[in-house]
Amino acid sequence: MKKIIVIFTLMIMVISLLAAQNNEVGEPDPEFIGRDAAQQKLVSVTVNDFEDPSYWTASMAIDQGFISVRRREGAPEAKFETDKERLDEQEKVGIGAGNFVLGTKVEFFRRAITAFYVYPVKPLPVPGITKTISVWVIGRNFNHILKVVLEDYYGERHELTIGKLNFIGWKKMTVAVPPTLIQSDFHYTASMGLKVVGFKVECELLETFGKFYIYFDDLCAVTDLFQETHRDKDDIPDDW
Repeated sequence: MKKIIVIFTLMIMVISLLAAQNNEVGEPDPEFIGRDAAQQKLVSVTVNDFEDPSYWTASMAIDQGFISVRRREGAPEAKFETDKERLDEQEKVGIGAGNFVLGTKVEFFRRAITAFYVYPVKPLPVPGITKTISVWVIGRNFNHILKVVLEDYYGERHELTIGKLNFIGWKKMTVAVPPTLIQSDFHYTASMGLKVVGFKVECELLETFGKFYIYFDDLCAVTDLFQETHRDKDDIPDDW
């Protein structure tokens, strides 16, 4: 009887291991977020390439530290492989991949529960119905948490957690946009989508000392342009 139990237990363990290997956790799949895949036209679009430092600024509590942003030369080499199709399409219309990134430096005054923001001078609109948002980041292996701040169809702001910055070198960080975040109104098809307001970094208390550097490049989104491409050409926009 004991032998049967042991054999049965081993079989369950083997099956569990095989199932885990066949269902590896990875980036969110845009095709299964929010809508029937048969009614989607998913396209990867560049939201901002961080080439213009004057378009970006940063802020934090004045009694917690000093923050500054600067354009730095460089780019993640891996993006030219993972995002080759999108970057090649940009090249065809005269938009280069870019040779600069946005750097942010924080100089903490003391240990404290704090956060800082990196944001454009005005929100960045994303066409269509956004499924995922990605950005290339250097996090310098800190336990700070990166979030993206979004504005929905009605102007309400939401924070989505992208992940911890506890890694070395460049990493493409991706977050799925939940279907509960409203991006359209079925009465009106002329305007839809959301806007990227900026990024929020929630700092780990034990690591709020000295200097902290973070770099951003190639903010992009996978978005559904089905309604955009199937809109009647003779429709009248409600912009008056």
